[in-house]
Amino acid sequence: MLQIYDSLSRAKHPFTPVRAGQAGLYVCGMTVYDYCHLGHARMLVSFDIVQRWLRQCGLNVTYVRNITDIDDKIIRRAVESGRRIGAVTAFFIDAMHADERALGVQAPDHEPRATEYVGEMLDIIARLEQRGLAYHADDGDVNFAVREFPEYGKLSGKSIDDLRAGERVAIASSKRDPLDFVLWKSAKEHEPADTRWDSPYGWGRPGWHIECSAMSKSLLGTPLDIHGGGPDLKFPHHENEIAQTEGAFGGTLANTWMHCGPLMVDSDKMSKSLGNFRTIRQTIGLPGQSDESPTYQVNPREAEMLRFFIVRNHYRSPQNYAPDNLVDAQLSLDRLYQTLQNVPPAETEIDWSIPAAGALREAMNDDFNTAGAVAALFDLAGQANRSGDPAISGQLKALAGVLGLLRQDPVAYFQSPTRYSRRAIEEAAAGAAPASAASLVAEAEIERLIDERASAKKDRNFSRADEIRGQLKALGIELDDKPGGITQWRRH
Repeated sequence: MLQIYDSLSRAKHPFTPVRAGQAGLYVCGMTVYDYCHLGHARMLVSFDIVQRWLRQCGLNVTYVRNITDIDDKIIRRAVESGRRIGAVTAFFIDAMHADERALGVQAPDHEPRATEYVGEMLDIIARLEQRGLAYHADDGDVNFAVREFPEYGKLSGKSIDDLRAGERVAIASSKRDPLDFVLWKSAKEHEPADTRWDSPYGWGRPGWHIECSAMSKSLLGTPLDIHGGGPDLKFPHHENEIAQTEGAFGGTLANTWMHCGPLMVDSDKMSKSLGNFRTIRQTIGLPGQSDESPTYQVNPREAEMLRFFIVRNHYRSPQNYAPDNLVDAQLSLDRLYQTLQNVPPAETEIDWSIPAAGALREAMNDDFNTAGAVAALFDLAGQANRSGDPAISGQLKALAGVLGLLRQDPVAYFQSPTRYSRRAIEEAAAGAAPASAASLVAEAEIERLIDERASAKKDRNFSRADEIRGQLKALGIELDDKPGGITQWRRH
């Protein structure tokens, strides 16, 4: 039976849906003012795995992941670039979708935008005001009165006084308490006209937290089976969601809270100020591309490496993006593809009776333990390599598909270059420019040299054959001679 760790109770519990056979999953998505970074990649992949496994368990899943398309950062980006808000958000939504496709992330069932639910947000604010949980401040904002909600802090595990002691934000004169947060922000004269809506409180726009309360309630109702998001959302965003939704409607917002762990870069928190900020497209896109287009050319081998890098760690554990870890992830994924290349897989359905499938199921039912699931894949790969049995290799491919892995043709996979090999990392450290698609040795030239090598071997000119092998190796091409005179090649 599936067990999930609940961030609120801080314990694992059997997953029991509100409605038998169905599962409602709400995940806080992107604020679309910039390209998605590696932390977003971890969230996207982690909850992609969650929804995939819930469906694999036979549940009828409704997966909702919202888009925040009105926000101070979006407004700032629009003003700085001289574009309308809608143009900014449309561009970065397309860019986000390009990242998702590259990482093999399946689209959610619903992808609501905050601007589509302003009416529902105002309805919730009105209910909160009627219940004495919200007030219209002198500066025109409507704020949530945190001290009027006794359970505030239950998700973060801190009392109001503890949170108050750690308050660093300057107290606005219009707030009754520094912990009070904005439900409705009054419009400012300098802000663009397309960033405001009329309301009983005057022209303005919703606060960030109220958006998710409205969208989750409208699309899934309460209680949610699962509410998820990144590690930085637990407080204050999710804490505020609980206060708003439960304060307005009573009951429980979500039966299970899930938060993925942080993704560090070289053991530091990713930050533009530290110079370690990396976008998804920087990491898996072909070099030399412009940022003027929301879409980009993807290196499929590197893209799957990044997904594998995320999947092979438990979603709640901290994860460190560092050169050695990337090289190891690439080598490990290469090993699985090498199995499929050496033992061509038979087309087959998953046989859940075999030990490896049972081990994967046991791991995934233990709070989506993908690390254990990946270990089961390697056990199966070892069996396939030892036996040469296409049926076992077929089971490897089918089971990997549950995690969104091993979807590429092995030959095409190995013929893609990678910046995440030991050689490539060392060359980059030495100041060598990363290979672009244009600078890579052409496939036609590789095949010509392979043909020449085959002719040399036929003529028993083994020194020339070895010379060609060495020439190709110097160009980053490894040869693998197969029975029947077939030679396969791979980039490294």
